[in-house]
Amino acid sequence: MALFTSADGWLFFMRWFHFLAGITWIGILYYFNFVQTPFFATAEPPVRSGMIVGSLVGRALWWFRWGAMFTFLTGWIIIGHKMSAFGGLRGFFNTSYGWAIFTGGTLGSIMWANVWFVIWPAQKVVIESATRVSKGGQAIPEAAARGQRAGFASRTNTLFSIPMLFFMGAASHLTLFAAGTRGGKIGMLVIGGLILLLVELNSLLGTAGPTKKMLSTVKGTLWAGFVLTAILWGLHVVLFPQA
Repeated sequence: MALFTSADGWLFFMRWFHFLAGITWIGILYYFNFVQTPFFATAEPPVRSGMIVGSLVGRALWWFRWGAMFTFLTGWIIIGHKMSAFGGLRGFFNTSYGWAIFTGGTLGSIMWANVWFVIWPAQKVVIESATRVSKGGQAIPEAAARGQRAGFASRTNTLFSIPMLFFMGAASHLTLFAAGTRGGKIGMLVIGGLILLLVELNSLLGTAGPTKKMLSTVKGTLWAGFVLTAILWGLHVVLFPQA
């Protein structure tokens, strides 16, 4: 394979860049959820303020959101190429690989949307509010609520990352089914889509309840991620029985 003069070579570079961007994105996501958020919960206010106003959080968010963007773009370029290689949508969705990579890509796309349209806009308000307070001004009234919403979205992304990585790996290393029927495919889209929608809405609506309590801890978030993985994998087993 010629790296610079063949389509396969450029696809390799695209996949390599996809891995680099994805590791950056998910690594910082885990830093926020496993390290920074628990630390902020017990740190003194001046310490938290210093990390926010001193641009540590802002720098992490820059790498976080652009890692998400380039993971998203390169991922869908790769999926588009694979669809073409399988002869279009029909051929792609007739394969175990297609459904696994599509499931992982859908989860990753929801996570990308959370980063750019929920987490980052909210964190800009939080950073601006902390900066104003550090200069003797008043906090932005909605900053606390926006920060809480960003926290729910970030924990949901951590939850989603577990099945996302499972199905990305399953595409090449686990055969989910030998053949799928039209009814099974429709059922997977409807049932699987509804489950993901409900999990996402949980992060966007409301501030209390057992599902929010689950997201309040790292342990609860991780367990929810493994449960969602099992549910989505189970759907593939039930709707696409082995021949």
